[in-house]
Amino acid sequence: MIPVQRLPATERLVRLCHSRTEQVRKLGATSTAARETWRLAEAAKSEIRALLEKMAPGVLRCMYCLDNLGTDIDHFEPLSRSPLRTFCWHNHLLACSRCNSNFKREEYPCDSETGECLLIDPSADDPADHLELLVAVGEYEGKTRKGEESIRVFGLNREDLVQGRFDAYVTSCDVLSSWHRKVRRGDMAGAAQSAAALRREPFGDVLRALEKLGSLPYATIALGEEVAESLAAWASCKF
Repeated sequence: MIPVQRLPATERLVRLCHSRTEQVRKLGATSTAARETWRLAEAAKSEIRALLEKMAPGVLRCMYCLDNLGTDIDHFEPLSRSPLRTFCWHNHLLACSRCNSNFKREEYPCDSETGECLLIDPSADDPADHLELLVAVGEYEGKTRKGEESIRVFGLNREDLVQGRFDAYVTSCDVLSSWHRKVRRGDMAGAAQSAAALRREPFGDVLRALEKLGSLPYATIALGEEVAESLAAWASCKF
């Protein structure tokens, strides 16, 4: 997971969401009322989706796994738990159908004492505060309870994602080295293309982890001289 910047709601979206929320309230603020109102709210859903797609990492990637195409509007706090947040803009994220329907579903674990949600919201939290990506392996480790619960609920260490991150690690190292060679020979247009393509790749968390690793004193030992030098140059690039 990587942070995503939440865009401000448009005036039209504010009006649509307020109207629909009042409708849910008038119908008793039940989960049934929320689901039915959401089902019929095509204009609001279209506006929400358009903003979420602008926020999405890479090429419309799922904000949880960063692998699959983001196809679903996920209610971060499930509408079954909080019907009146069904149309709350800050409660919406873009997810793939697998993360949304097969893993997260209606889960929303909270601390029993504080009531704090124990899932990472990438639009509000920095996932790096809670998760450590073992980049050369492709697996996540939880640094906090929120991180551990997020790994479990989102299925972040499922086999396909671990393999995908490892493959992204190999590819990213190759592309970074190629990008650096282009920079050194003055092919700035080619370097810019490589940089843009790398940033659009799935598993943007791998590149972010590499950027962090490249800034550490032992980067050369961990990554090899060529990749470490490429990351040092990447850190100061203007592309």
